[in-house]
Amino acid sequence: MRFVLPFLATAITASVANAAPTPITLDQAMANPDWIGNPVESAWWGWDSRQIYFKQKRSGSAVRDTWQIAGAAARQVDDKQLANLDSADPVYNRERTRAILLRNGDLFERDLKTGVLTQIVRGTTAAADAQYAADGNHVQFRVGSDWFSWSRAERLVSPVALLRTAKDPDAAPDADFRRDMQLRLMSTLARVKQEKDETRDQRNAERAADATRAPLPVYLGDKVTIETSSLSPDGRYLLVVTAAKDGDKRRIGKMPRYVTESGYEETDDERKRVSEAGPLKHELKLVEVATRKVTELSLDDLPGIKEDPLAAMRSAQKLDALKGNRGVRFEGREESIRWSANGQRVAVMAQAIDNKDRWIAGVDLAAAKLKPLHRLSDAAWVNNRGNDFGWQPDNSTLWYESEESGYSHLYLQAADGKARALTSGKWEESSVTWSSDGQTAYFMCNPKLPGTYEVCSTNTKDGALKELTALGGVESFALSPDGRKLLVRYSTAYMPTQIGTVSSSGGAITQLTDTRSADFKAREWIQPEIVAVPSTHGADPVWAKLYRPATLEAGKKYPVVMFVHGAGYLQNVTKRYPVYFREQMFHNLLVQKGYIVLDMDYRASLGYGRNWRTAIYRQMGHPELEDYVDGLNWMVAKHQGDAANVGIYGGSYGGFMTFMALLRAPDQFKAGAALRPVTDWTTYNHEYTANILNSPELDPEAYKVSSPIEYADKLKGHILIAHGMVDDNVFYQDSVRMAQRFIELKKDNWELASYPLERHGFVHPEAWYDEYRRIYQLFERTLKQ
Repeated sequence: MRFVLPFLATAITASVANAAPTPITLDQAMANPDWIGNPVESAWWGWDSRQIYFKQKRSGSAVRDTWQIAGAAARQVDDKQLANLDSADPVYNRERTRAILLRNGDLFERDLKTGVLTQIVRGTTAAADAQYAADGNHVQFRVGSDWFSWSRAERLVSPVALLRTAKDPDAAPDADFRRDMQLRLMSTLARVKQEKDETRDQRNAERAADATRAPLPVYLGDKVTIETSSLSPDGRYLLVVTAAKDGDKRRIGKMPRYVTESGYEETDDERKRVSEAGPLKHELKLVEVATRKVTELSLDDLPGIKEDPLAAMRSAQKLDALKGNRGVRFEGREESIRWSANGQRVAVMAQAIDNKDRWIAGVDLAAAKLKPLHRLSDAAWVNNRGNDFGWQPDNSTLWYESEESGYSHLYLQAADGKARALTSGKWEESSVTWSSDGQTAYFMCNPKLPGTYEVCSTNTKDGALKELTALGGVESFALSPDGRKLLVRYSTAYMPTQIGTVSSSGGAITQLTDTRSADFKAREWIQPEIVAVPSTHGADPVWAKLYRPATLEAGKKYPVVMFVHGAGYLQNVTKRYPVYFREQMFHNLLVQKGYIVLDMDYRASLGYGRNWRTAIYRQMGHPELEDYVDGLNWMVAKHQGDAANVGIYGGSYGGFMTFMALLRAPDQFKAGAALRPVTDWTTYNHEYTANILNSPELDPEAYKVSSPIEYADKLKGHILIAHGMVDDNVFYQDSVRMAQRFIELKKDNWELASYPLERHGFVHPEAWYDEYRRIYQLFERTLKQ
């Protein structure tokens, strides 16, 4: 059963602090989460700024339903309404009177005055990257590698640029002395060639002159693949990102599956491992649409492009020195190429493959040359978040995000190159949305506490910061088409994501949904206390969630359990509903059974700035372990923790850290559960690992000090390893290799639990239950002696 009940946020009351928590069983905590009430997964505005749509998983099914709120009640969208449905992330015209919608790969335009919806394309291949042309009368979009334009007046779709990764069949052949001799000696062959060339030239000239004909293809050669492309709104230029065809020679991972529908063992191809070969470098090409002229844009003018920040490491490992420019990547059209609305300016973002630099550059379109606009460098690695940028409505002012102050903030750069910060302070902004006039920026912010997220705004005039919400757990937001309201997705510790609306100038929120079940809402939970644990290593306080009884028994020492969240850049100590909601219920159970629990945002967690993020550079598992030891000592000193009975557990990076705790601090951590753990970073992917540890060939010492398998001989305590056998993120091989090391070292008190049908994130309640039953039993038999 689901409920949608509108009421004011002021009606929300927290659980009474002294109320006895409702007992939770392990079976209930690990059951299918439908019993909780499924959250609002995504939400978006209707065209008139009065209707709201959202997606929600159907109870007892994997199907997602679409719901509509128009007024007070929510109702499910039926199949007959789908043809007129709005979609998330519309693209508005300059006057904000029309919007492009992309739905199921098809393209539509909505008249925002009348609500009339016009279909632009209906195809078997999805349209993408839709935008308004500079004249406002055409819509440009891409299908595959081809760009098209739709005329509103003519209701006609016309090709603009057709990209081909092949040799130009009309291009002059390469020089060949035999061919030249043959044409000189054989007059008939020469005459036939001349006639063929004249016919081709005439055909091409007629095609170019005839506006009813499709343009000739643009041939890029047969040695490249197209990574992305972007058409200028005036239709004159095309930027194309390419990579070498068949250039990635890294070995593909193979993952066996033993429990299959076919009854036979099967094998899937999976990701490649971190390597000095790394991902392929990108090239940037400028195409003049009218002439089909292709120019390779040189990267030579990017500051520092020829300097190798890893030269000393390269020399120490006797690897070849860098020759020419460092390789760069342009990741995705939306992420890497931004045109001004009039098509006269463009900015591109390039990131060095070595992860040490990020550049924003303009392009002199007439001269086909890059013009550097901004460089962000980091001795560790440049953050792969907080890299948004674009143009203001004046078509000359660039806005961008940068971590140059130590925290992610918003900047404006005028046409003369002078930049100024719009936001500042020891907090981070993200998810920028601009008002239609470009005068107000809306964004996520955490200025009060690192784990408290609101919607904030600032203006380009004086940069004054304003918090528009007072919810603490905002997840995301969307500005209404008329700019008057914000649709906010938010949550609390025990309320999965819901939606509400608030004025774009701020104020009280009107809550639109509460999808929790009656059973879940009726329960009293242990509210996690967000605490600041002092660091003894010169770091800022380490923020954490503390779960404990409201009153501790005098003289009693409590066994301590420490939880480690996963990484990939994650923050868990927030006021939001946690990704680890099952673990949160498990923490309630542990407190019921006499434990106290601490969940920490160790160094490298999101939301705390550049220094916190990069503290683990070339030493993964070391600063984080220091933070957990500080947390342990704090629990002993302040909350009657039993220093002799300490357990730790977590999944993915949390599993890695569990190993690091048990193996590098064996006298402090007595038991641990390493779930889907990385045990050797040389086996993980390039995109994440090379940021932090460089590559194994270049920086073998960083991998050695950071990989638990190197410390396997130090095991003293009790450890449970649990891993899904079809994990395509952290390969099951990681746990198998660690098991073999323990076998060879004749280690005792370890076990490996394997789950044949689970990937990285478990999905089956039976597997969740089995895993956490083992964790609970491990702590019961080892921490209560």
